[in-house]
Parts: sequence; C-alpha cells; structure tokens
Amino acid sequence: MKINSRWLAPRGDFTRVKRFARRWLAPVIELEIPRGIGSAAAIFIILGSVGYGIAAGGHVPEIATELHRACDALADRVGMRITSVALSGEKEMSRAAILGLAGVDETSALPCLDAASTRKALLRNPWIAEATVLKLYPGRLQIGVTERNPLALWQKDGAVSVIADDGTVLQPFAGGRFATLPLIVGNGADKKARDFLAAVSRYPLIGEGVEAAVLIAQRRWNLHLRTGLDVRLPDTDLDQALQQLVALDRDKKILSRDITAIDLRFRDRVIVRLSDAAAAARAEAVKEMLKKQQRKKGSDA
Repeated sequence: MKINSRWLAPRGDFTRVKRFARRWLAPVIELEIPRGIGSAAAIFIILGSVGYGIAAGGHVPEIATELHRACDALADRVGMRITSVALSGEKEMSRAAILGLAGVDETSALPCLDAASTRKALLRNPWIAEATVLKLYPGRLQIGVTERNPLALWQKDGAVSVIADDGTVLQPFAGGRFATLPLIVGNGADKKARDFLAAVSRYPLIGEGVEAAVLIAQRRWNLHLRTGLDVRLPDTDLDQALQQLVALDRDKKILSRDITAIDLRFRDRVIVRLSDAAAAARAEAVKEMLKKQQRKKGSDA
C-alpha cells in the first residue's frame, strides 16, 4: 500500500511532542487524587444539572421564594423577625400597598431582607420617586418614600391617565379624587404640561376657565374654555399672548362675547371668529347699514 507522505509527521515533530508531554503533563499524571474527590465531583455535576434544569424550566422564582421562606423561618427562631415597620412619606399610596411592594409581611425576618433590592422594588412603582430602606437589628425596619405629585389628566389615543409633574404616568384615570385636575391632550403633552400649566396659572382669569389644553404638533397650545371659546396660542412668547388676552378682556370683554375662537398667533393682529348667530346678526346689521347709506345718497340727489 502506498502511503502519502503528507500525512506523516516529521521525526522532529514527534520529538517535540514527547518533550512537551514530559514537561507539562507529568504533574497531572503523577498527581495523587485524594479520597472523596470523585464523590465531590459527582455531587457538583448533579447540582449543576439540577440548577440548569431549574433555570431552563423557569422555576427560579419559585425556588427563590421557598428559600426566602426558609430563611425567614430560621431567623424567626433566633428572634430576628420584623416586629415593627416605621413608614413615612405616604400620601396617595396606602401602607398596605407599600409593604406589599417591599415584600414585608408578618413572617418577614430582618436578616433575610435585602435593603437594596427592596428599594428597587419600591422604585418600580410610578408613584414612588425616591425611597430609603433602613434595617435596625434585631427586628425594626424603617421605610421612607417620596411620592410624585399628580399634576394633570393626560388624554392620548382616547385613553386618559393621571400624570405627575415630571410627566410620569401614575395610573389610568377612573374618576374620583383626580377629576378636578386640568386636562391636557395630545402627543408629547405629558412632558410639556408642567411649564405650560405653570404659565397659565399666573393668569387666574384664564386658568380658572380652562376646560382642556391641547398641544398642537408638539409645538404650541390651544386652550378650550368652559364657555366653548377656543384660544389659539403662539409657539413662542406665551406670556405675552396671555397678557394680551387678559388686556382684551379687560378693555373689550372679549371672553364673554358671542365668539367661538380667538387667534393670538400673530404679533400684529388678533383674529376673532364669531359664532353662527353672531355672524348672522352682524351680516344683517351690515346689510341694514348699506341700505341706509343708499337711501341717504338717494335723498341727497
């Protein structure tokens, strides 16, 4: 049989392999394995397999819960169960809700509670802007929260939510105590509401009559008053436009006129849209005035 010499290693290569084996593998070959190491390795492999099965099967939360319960039970036996919880800062949220978020109940023990994890769990609730968790051994727990302040109702895509002054959505609106909050409408209105509502609040004559504020193209606002009047505001110089509206009402009583819209977007003029009834009355008055002028011209001739 003819052998292809390309598959045969040169003699020098075999010599280098032997030298490498003697130098680096001799300690492994000569190693004396202690008794029990095989059993330990087998246990390690079994535990690894069980751990992998738990993770792959999605049972990690269940196992963690059981381990936490076992920890609580053991700590309770040595007198480290949580006996008192001092809670501060809650306004809109109930004590029960906060303790539920923290995972604290009558069986909880202080050594088994991780303060950092508990704080993170509290901060996941949109109502809570800041939280502190302090463990005082052997059995006292202090929790302090800073809640976000509800600012307005935000309507987007037909849904209405309660939002905070930083734009955070706190909860869906379901009536009740939040019904008196101002209503803002439009994409992006949640992030711009605080500054806009603060500006409008400086003019009580206007702010007290606002039913809704609508953000247009994420640039400027329209005010819808409870009287049905729409006020179109500019995208710049908001304070100037509001001052102008106050002056117009002071001098012309414009907010109580029979009109449907006031356009303040232009610096050099104010555009007013009359209601249908007012427009018809005005057209009739102009027509009558023209008739009088024609009769006067005829009599003068």
